[in-house]
Order: sequence, then structure tokens, then C-alpha cells
Amino acid sequence: MIALLQVAADTTRPVTRIGEPNGVAMAFFFVFIAITLGITYWAARRTRTTEDFYAASRSITAGQNGFALAGDYMSAASFLGIAGLVSTTGFDGLIYSTGWLVGWPVVLFLIAEPLRNLGKYTFADVLTARLRQKPVRIAAAVGTLATVIFYLIAQMVGAGGLIRLMFGLTYETAVVIVGAAMIAYVLFGGMIATTWVQIVKAVLLLGGATILAMMVLAQFGFSPVALFQAAAEKYGDAMLAPGKQVANPYDAVSLGMALIFGTAGLPHILMRFYTVPDAKAARTSVFYATGLIGFFYLMTFILGFGAMVLVGPDAIRAVDRGGNMAAPLLAETLGGTPFLGFIAAVAFATILAVVAGLTLSGAAALSHDLWVSVARKGDATATEQLRVARIATVALGIVAVALGITFKGQNVAFMVSLAFAIAASANFPALLLSIFWRRATTQGITASMLLGTATTLLLIWLSPTIQVDILKHEGAWFALKNPALVTIPLSFLIGIVVSLLTTDPAAVAGYGEVERRMHLGEATGPRRA
Repeated sequence: MIALLQVAADTTRPVTRIGEPNGVAMAFFFVFIAITLGITYWAARRTRTTEDFYAASRSITAGQNGFALAGDYMSAASFLGIAGLVSTTGFDGLIYSTGWLVGWPVVLFLIAEPLRNLGKYTFADVLTARLRQKPVRIAAAVGTLATVIFYLIAQMVGAGGLIRLMFGLTYETAVVIVGAAMIAYVLFGGMIATTWVQIVKAVLLLGGATILAMMVLAQFGFSPVALFQAAAEKYGDAMLAPGKQVANPYDAVSLGMALIFGTAGLPHILMRFYTVPDAKAARTSVFYATGLIGFFYLMTFILGFGAMVLVGPDAIRAVDRGGNMAAPLLAETLGGTPFLGFIAAVAFATILAVVAGLTLSGAAALSHDLWVSVARKGDATATEQLRVARIATVALGIVAVALGITFKGQNVAFMVSLAFAIAASANFPALLLSIFWRRATTQGITASMLLGTATTLLLIWLSPTIQVDILKHEGAWFALKNPALVTIPLSFLIGIVVSLLTTDPAAVAGYGEVERRMHLGEATGPRRA
């Protein structure tokens, strides 16, 4: 069996049904759509207030939120992107698996409890617990939207390839279909629908990935070591050593920093802590999520190297130059067209759940942070807030479709790493300084977020990612592919220096109350305008 699979892997273009209508994939696709539309209908009947729309009435249990967090986090980058990177570049692709997993202890020990006790709907609520509302919310919304948009690009790119795989449609048509579906889920069901779609997706993804990993190991006597040895024998020992994709050590450190610290700044992840009833449930849900995510990322080792040995890097790139179809091709090699259809539908569920969470967090930034808190200064009816949130949802969906078409062919794991760089530079330093540093001022936190976002976006534009890969220039102004090594320390430095150079007596005086509330979750007085 192994010999036959390896013969197939030697061809540069595999015998595959990808790109042709797949009946099994269509069946699973419509079943998933039917289930999630049923969830959305049920949720829409329960979504009457802004708390329902943004926080699911804070009625989600720790276990449910743990699965939803895992569902929100295990994106197309995790399933499609990492498998593709490992299958085409070897060991270096695993930096994404380890980096994304290591970020969760940061969330557990530093972020989860303070966020739940201090916030309401968005992470900007935490910052404004003692800082001035208007400048902080504007800066937080800028960082949130930049992160959400980059994250959405990766999901839409993965979605385009998958729908093309299942229905034989063009990439552009596929992206439009996914955009329409995600708008519907968020528009009508809010956080309640998004949460349950994520739970269903997490179960499907963990189950599908486990079955696929077991089928790979079955070809090698259920020995991961035998699988890695087969990869080394076929493609050389370099595939099991670092340096094939991330040769520059500064690039490796920068990427690792983005993945680890970006997790604690992702707006759609931070928003999930408001759906549980208290801080204890928030911490417990992170514990559950870490276990589920860790189990899944261990399987990406098997999926990536399995695709390398059983399908082949050249064959994978022939189907999708970003390598994103490695897992579906592996499923087709091992289980034929029916299993390909199942895995493709699971991957579609993965994308749809994540884009729903991202769209909701972006809509919250536009409506709750900018419209309600800044433009209307808190004087907006519940009906008005919901209307603005739904308009924002449609606008974000249109932007996501346009950018997904623009970035066609990029590896989705790498695209997500850029979103993590923005979150790690724009949101994480401001969140940490405002929670744990008494001397932090409104001016310092605002400067940290705005300049952190701006410098990260500028360096991404000047990096090889845009200048070489997208614009096809011969070189780039900035050498690193991921700017986190520069932008994270810079954001901390800006926040600290500007805070020390400015005065904000009310922010300093309010620290004691915020510190007490951070641990006890007690209510406090009105926030500053």
C-alpha cells in the first residue's frame, strides 16, 4: 500500500478530483448549512438585546465556551495552512503549531480573569475602565479592525479553494458564497449562533483530523517515528531540521513572538470571555480550550508529514501554489473521493465558524466602540445599537470578499501570522500596561495602539510578503517577513515613554478601584468620557 501511494506522490500533478463537483462534499456541505441555519433561526429568536447579540446573555458554560474558543482559534490556517506548510517545507511549518499553542498560557494567567471582570463587550471596555473613552476607543477600534481584516483575508483565501474543490466553481464565486453565508449567521444570530456554530465546527474538525491522522499512521504501523523516517528517506534529512522556510533567525524569533503574544490580543478571542457568567468560568474555559487545541496541533505533525510522504510537495503545489489543499489531497489519497468530500466539508465548517467570530468582533468595534461610545457618547437605544451592528456586519463581509479575491494563492497560515503581528503590537501591549501599570495614561495607551498598528501595517507593506510575493518586486525595503520583533517592543516603549511624559491624575487615581475590580469583579462608578 505504501509503495503504491509513494508512486502516486512521485508525479508532479496527482490524479485528483479536486476542481470537479463532489457529491459527498455537497451532501455534507448542505447538511452543515442546514444545521447551522437551524441554529441561526433558533438564536435569532433569542437575540433581542445588545447583550444577546454581543455576549450571548453571558449564559455560555465554561465547557461550551472552551469548545467555542477552540472552534474560534482552530482556523483555516490551522487545518489547511499548517498541513500545507509542513508538507512543502518540513520542520519549519511546525513553528505555527507550537507558537499558537504556547500563546494560551499567556491568555490564561494574564488576560482571562481581568478581561471578564473589567469588560462588557470588547477589550476596549477594559482600557476605558480608568482611561478616557473617546481617544482609547478610537485607537482600539483601529487595531481591532486591522487585525480582523488581515485574519479574514486568510479565511477567505482558504474558503475560495475549498468551495472550488467541492463544487467546481471559480475561486471568486466561492469567496462571494462564503461571504454571504458568514453575513447571514452574524446578522441574524449574533453571538448565540456564532458560539454554537463554533462548537459544532470544533467537534467536526477534531473528529475529522483524528480520523485522517489515524489513517496516515496506519500506513506506518502506527509509528510517528516511521513516518518521519520515511519523510527523511524520500526528501532528505533537511526536512526534519529548521531553516528550510525560515532561514533567517530573526525571522524565526519575530514569527514566534507574533504567534505567542498575538493570541492575547485577538479581538474575536478576547470577546469570548464576556459570554461566560464569571471569571472562574473564563479561566476554566481557557483550560478546556488549551487541551483541545493542543491535541489538534499535535495531529498537524502527522497530517503535514503524511501529506509530504503520501502525496508529495510538487503534487500539492500543482493543485494550489500556497499548499493549502494538502489535507484534502491527503484525504483523497487515503480514502478516495468520499473521504475527500467529508474532509472538505469539515474544512469549510472550520472557515465559516471563524469568519463569523471575526465579523462579530469587527462589528462590535464599529458599533459599540465607535458609534455608541464615541459618536453617540453612550446615548443610543438598544434598537439603534443592533441596527448599526448589523450594518457593520454587512460592510465587513463586503471588505472580506474583496480582499480574499485580491490575495488569491497565498498560504493561509502565513497570512494569519500577519494578523497575529498586528494583534500582538496594537492590542496586547496596551491591554497589559493598562491592567498592570498604575502610571499608564490615556495618552500613552492611545499612542501605543495607534503607532503599534501603523508601524506594523507599514512594515508589512514594506516587507517581502507584499513587495515580493504580491507586487512581484525584486526586493523589499524591510527585511523581515513578520515585523513583530520590531513592533512589539516599540509599542511597549511608546506606551511607557508617552505615559511618563504626560499626566493623567484620574487614570492614576482610578487604578486602585480597577485593581480591586479586576480580582473581585465588583461594579464601579461611571466611566470617564
